[in-house]
Amino acid sequence: MAIRSALLLGLLTGIFLAIGGLVGGKFGMFLALILAGVMNFIAYFFSDKIVLSMSGAKPISPEQAPALYNMVRELSQRANIPMPRLYLIPSEQPNAFATGRGPSNGVVAVTSGLLNLLNEREVRGVIAHEIAHIKNRDVLVSTIAATIAGAIGYLMNFLQFSMFFRSEDEESPNPLSIISSILMIIIVPIIATLIQLAISRSREYLADEVGAQISADPMALASALEKIENYVHQIPEHVNPGTAHMYIANPLSSGGIMELLSTHPSTQKRIERLYRLKITPGVF
Repeated sequence: MAIRSALLLGLLTGIFLAIGGLVGGKFGMFLALILAGVMNFIAYFFSDKIVLSMSGAKPISPEQAPALYNMVRELSQRANIPMPRLYLIPSEQPNAFATGRGPSNGVVAVTSGLLNLLNEREVRGVIAHEIAHIKNRDVLVSTIAATIAGAIGYLMNFLQFSMFFRSEDEESPNPLSIISSILMIIIVPIIATLIQLAISRSREYLADEVGAQISADPMALASALEKIENYVHQIPEHVNPGTAHMYIANPLSSGGIMELLSTHPSTQKRIERLYRLKITPGVF
């Protein structure tokens, strides 16, 4: 899955370079990348504060949840990363997410619904999954993908504006050139978005695998995902769509044909993969 993520990022970069050279030249590419980079890297450095504030999460002290603290400490040690900060989201929907720029400032947030629904073994499986996200630096990977996809979006805006001014200047613009430009404006951002979503799904699969390795209990996460999936659809949650990809299960989940447009793979596929995993203790 790490190789797949790298290939998808490479494909996204390739699209950016190809379209950038065609639409904006070197200067246009550089400007688009800078604009997208500034916006996304500000979000990257403040992502933990932003998503915690949006979700209404509050810090959990060791006195409030000693068993949970011990569990997170033990799993962090197994993953060879510093213990992340713990937060509680006051929501009946069972869910969890991880954030932070890297292992040194990681955050794990769980909902009260998750702690109420799952048994200790299943909670451990979920926490291991979230610690895997921190260990894999998935916030950084998603930021890079968002930056490149955003830069492609800016390039398409440049093309749109250039078409407008070109049509003003030219007495008889080339119809084929106009049609190809319109198709590019429509299709390229869709392709970039689909690749970005595919990267997000591949990181979920990777976090499942690494998390199962950390906990040495893939069946715990499989059981937790099955329970979470059933309740996510029953208990609606008002979550900002921009943060939905961070949760272990999409709080805005929709199945069927919409899976292609989802930030998460289908829960059934994730469970099937977990059942096929062969765990080698101590190898991450």
